[in-house]
Formats: sequence, structure tokens, C-alpha cells
Amino acid sequence: MFNKGDQVSVLDEAINGVVLSVNNQEVRIETEDGFVMNYTAKELIKIHVSNDLNKDMGSFNSNQIKKEKEEPKARSFVKEKKSKHVIPAPEFDLHIEKLVPNFRGMSNYDILTLQSETAKRHLEFAIKNRIPKIVFIHGVGEGILKSELDFLFGRYDNIAFQDANYQKYGLGATEVFILQNVK
Repeated sequence: MFNKGDQVSVLDEAINGVVLSVNNQEVRIETEDGFVMNYTAKELIKIHVSNDLNKDMGSFNSNQIKKEKEEPKARSFVKEKKSKHVIPAPEFDLHIEKLVPNFRGMSNYDILTLQSETAKRHLEFAIKNRIPKIVFIHGVGEGILKSELDFLFGRYDNIAFQDANYQKYGLGATEVFILQNVK
């Protein structure tokens, strides 16, 4: 595995050196600092073999390599084609600060009522205009608005709902699907 003159490095120590002799699995090296040390073959790794490098370099044509580097290469990634007719689902943020400019003086009941009425209005609009999917962003909070929305959506026969995409919205959004051909 190792030959006299090979440059080696000790695996678990910051020591480099040159092989002086090999006897079975014991390798004697001279370190860069001039010390002679013995290691087993498992403790060493070759770091430089000049003869092999020169032999390999002779088989390359440097002019051809330069020419290949100058030629522009076609892009290798495949771009996903999206249909031009796909419209992203509308998103409605029901956080109170997004619905009114100033909510001071509003009670929790007033806030929840406004959020529920807003969600109902958007849902009715989506059903009327045959929009297949909408997303309501309600936030995580204590879950009161989410429970109210679940109750609201449960009163409709022609919709299905679930938690929205976690990667995009986290836990604070609900996705509503409007089933079009239900009789």
C-alpha cells in the first residue's frame, strides 16, 4: 500500500511526512520536522504521489479543455411549465388589524363577529362566482376564530375545508374547497 518516498499524513494527528520503510503493517516515516516515527498502515493516508499525477496529466489536451470552457453550455435545469389559466386561490387575512384601521374600543365579541361576517361574505362571493378554492388566514392564537370558522363552514353542504399548506401558512390558515357539481 505504501512505498518508500510516498508523502503521507497521520489520520488523527496534524503530522505529515515521507515514508522511509515499510515492514508488514508497520510504516516508518520521517516527519516534516525531521523526527522518525512508526505508525500502522491504518493510521496513515497518502497525500501526494507525484509520479501518478504527472502520468495522468499527460493524457489531457489543454487546448481542448480551454475551448470547452469558452463554449457556453445550455442550461441543465428543467423549468416546470405552469398553465396560463391557473389562477392562485384568493387569500383573505382575518386578523382584525387587516380589517379595520383602528380597533380600539371594540370588544372581543365585536372583533369575532366582524371576522366571522367578513369570512361569510367572502365565502358567499366565492360560491356565487364559482371560485373553486379560497384560503382564510386566521392565525394560531387561542383557536376561537378557527372554531368559529369551522362552525360556519360546517353549515354549508357544498364545501369542504382543511388546514392550509403548513409550509406556506403554518398552522394559522384554513383552505376551503367549493364543490361545484353537488346536487
